[in-house]
Amino acid sequence: MQWTDIKIITDKKFEAVFDFVSAEVCPMGVQIEDYSDLEWQVEEIAHVDLIEADLLEKNRSEIIVHHYISPELDAQNARLTLENRLDELGVTYKCEIVYINQEDWETGWKKYYHPMDIGTNLAVCPSWEEYETDRKVLKLDPGMAFGTGTHETTYLCLEVLDREIKGGERVLDVGTGSGILGIGAILLGAADVEGVDIDPTAVKVAIENAELNGVADKFTIKVGDLAKEASGKYDIIVANIVANAVMMLSEVVPQFLAEDGLYITSGIIDTRKDEVVACLEKLGFNIRTVHEKNGWVCIEATH
Repeated sequence: MQWTDIKIITDKKFEAVFDFVSAEVCPMGVQIEDYSDLEWQVEEIAHVDLIEADLLEKNRSEIIVHHYISPELDAQNARLTLENRLDELGVTYKCEIVYINQEDWETGWKKYYHPMDIGTNLAVCPSWEEYETDRKVLKLDPGMAFGTGTHETTYLCLEVLDREIKGGERVLDVGTGSGILGIGAILLGAADVEGVDIDPTAVKVAIENAELNGVADKFTIKVGDLAKEASGKYDIIVANIVANAVMMLSEVVPQFLAEDGLYITSGIIDTRKDEVVACLEKLGFNIRTVHEKNGWVCIEATH
């Protein structure tokens, strides 16, 4: 299937207009390319000072607003509606149409995803590749869900699980995404894992990956949140989400964490490390270890 990308190239001063104009033709949201503060963003997010030359050459005074229209919708009508609204508001712009094959969009990332060793016992391997190793191999096809093992936060969580799981643990994976952490826990020896995610697509992908790895009988995956879907006590609770969600989630984690249980949380950029640590300590957690990798943080805590 082919999607239509209606690209509006305009002066950055008109950016606020798209908060309401774009919603009329693209209710699922838009993508905005904005290079006006490129150096600051790279430093804050990626923590590097090396920027590709083609990015540095981008026009800093303009933005590009991408409106992705699915094949089921009328792209021509969407374009006309968008242009009429922009004309009425006196916005100067250039419109370009680009067609995108959905298959390329969804699978193009695969060429960058290869087998990798994590910790001392685990290896993560794409489902479409073979990998000869003595390690426990976690086969994965993340599809449209987060979690391949290549991101620092996922890698750090798996390293901790690789080191801490001794066998027989009950584990809860909050925001399970592709299911990688839950599946990894089972392959490393956990007896029973529950995964929850608010995204039905992620849950579907996680179930498929559990079946792919032959662990579906030990991995229960549900749509929902921790408070509603968790049951009983867990020896390990792992949550690889984002800083704000970590701090909110941590308020209810203690009631589900077994005595001497371990809380592993990541998805935290290093500039928010102190804020999250302070929040956990205020909630009564004891910070055991803080791991860092390329600007991302993973925290081990007990309660």
